[in-house]
Amino acid sequence: MADTNINPSRFLNRKTLSPSKISGARFIAETLKGYEVTHVFFVESILNRTLVEMEALGIHRVLTHSEKAAAYMADGYARASHGPGVCMAQSVGAANLASGLQDPFLGLSPVIALTGKKPPLAQYRNAYQEISHAQMFEPVTKYNVSVDTVGQLPYLLRQAFRDATSGAPGPAHLDVMGHLGMPIEDGEAELEIMIEEAFTHYPSLRTEPETDKVHEAAAALARAERPVIVSGGGVIASSAGPAILELAEMLSIPVATSLGGKGAILDAHPLCVGVVGSYSRRCANRVVSEADLVLFVGSHTGDQVTNDWTVPGRNVAVIQIDIDPSELGRSYPNTVPLMGDARATVQRIKESLGRKRENKPWVERAQSLVKEWKDEAEPLRRSDATPIRPERLCKEISEALPPNGILVADTGNAGIWTGTMVYLTQPGQSYLRSAGSLGWAFPASLGAKCGAPERPVLCFTGDGGIYYHLSELETASRCGIKTVTVVNNNHSFSQVMGLINRAYEGRSGKKDDLYKFQKVDFAKIARGMGCFGVRVEKPEEISKALKEAFASDLPALVDVVTDPNCRAESPWKPPA
Repeated sequence: MADTNINPSRFLNRKTLSPSKISGARFIAETLKGYEVTHVFFVESILNRTLVEMEALGIHRVLTHSEKAAAYMADGYARASHGPGVCMAQSVGAANLASGLQDPFLGLSPVIALTGKKPPLAQYRNAYQEISHAQMFEPVTKYNVSVDTVGQLPYLLRQAFRDATSGAPGPAHLDVMGHLGMPIEDGEAELEIMIEEAFTHYPSLRTEPETDKVHEAAAALARAERPVIVSGGGVIASSAGPAILELAEMLSIPVATSLGGKGAILDAHPLCVGVVGSYSRRCANRVVSEADLVLFVGSHTGDQVTNDWTVPGRNVAVIQIDIDPSELGRSYPNTVPLMGDARATVQRIKESLGRKRENKPWVERAQSLVKEWKDEAEPLRRSDATPIRPERLCKEISEALPPNGILVADTGNAGIWTGTMVYLTQPGQSYLRSAGSLGWAFPASLGAKCGAPERPVLCFTGDGGIYYHLSELETASRCGIKTVTVVNNNHSFSQVMGLINRAYEGRSGKKDDLYKFQKVDFAKIARGMGCFGVRVEKPEEISKALKEAFASDLPALVDVVTDPNCRAESPWKPPA
């Protein structure tokens, strides 16, 4: 049997792991171990012999209740560990797994998906449970290939890790012969195991920008009277937050973040203006709108971060830093385009500047807008009203999140509330957000805990979100994945309430049918599945419940009854 103690650097210059033949199952398991994968998320039945080999190598197998949840767990794992996440499903579940890759694709997360497919003789002949699913993965992957023979494994599996972690990270898919993958894992061959250490994590390779462009960008920033940095998810992926902060302090530049970039600068920092765009603080949108130059760092310029391309305006000067050259100037013509890793590029700009510059009037203007917003928000964050206001819940989470905690937030209102009202106060805290799939947060938080087992993980979702993957409470209990899940329980899809009211336009009818649910105690359900569960109905009970949840030594759920009529602030837009 091959050596099970895999050290990635050991194989960088080595042709083969063993002079004897190795099975496909053993090869896959050894390769995952070599790439430092600690957990695999899957729905039975797929690559069973490979799963057995994984156990022998110490890789944890997490059996989930749906393929989509498996993909979301792998996504959370990847984002928390900064390494590739792995999920698997047989042929009949492949379509579900593909749909689950939408969020890691949009969120630029390196998830590797393995699926099975019927052999050629069974294809196009109405084989049981079989449809042609490879094309479903095309829109949600960077790399989508078929593994038809065991001899292809060394090339295609290694390339999957390469593609997933290089450049802008993203999902990869391998469609393995056999609906359970048996022809590939049972086959034996002289297979070369080569682990490329650079691709065990991301960023895998830190590309440097052109020197001339760096000097142009530095000069433009130094000339600007009202510059603003918009720090995106690429800053988090690149661990560029400290470099961003140094640049901002060097030139007195206010810093806004995309929702995915939250945490790049702490909320209490005097240059922080908050999350910008459509899931935003009014003050952030106003500051970016008043800028005469916007530096986008590792941020797509899509409709969410720009509030439908109104913040900033079309005529403002823009410098854009992105590792993907196709993003440069996609929505805003670039004054200076910089292709490169976020951290490396910001560091080069700092070096080019050479000296600090004070810009007191602009900083004071930004601070005054932030103070105005916070002064209005603080009474809501301290509200003693019942049902509980979500702003108060967010304040309590801000105070309860441990210094090294990871906050995982769902989309919709969960993203708005946490993006605006939860304050990250410690440099060791992280924020992971759904890239658009409601229900993502709970399974993603389980994956995040697997990827960073030493860190406390708190999931924030609504009742509408937790319903999607409620069954994964059993997975958390069975596998001992000890997260804390806070359910903002207003028994409704409250975010759509305004849309539905507008649709009715004063007409009578059963509006509640379109967004309201039964009143359910999720804490009871959690306890029934072997988890810690507590229900909170008064604001003064939140702090105690969160402390008990973190101390419970079980997967925990805190069900907080909130006011369905509390709506998040509409995003500010400049006057037309």
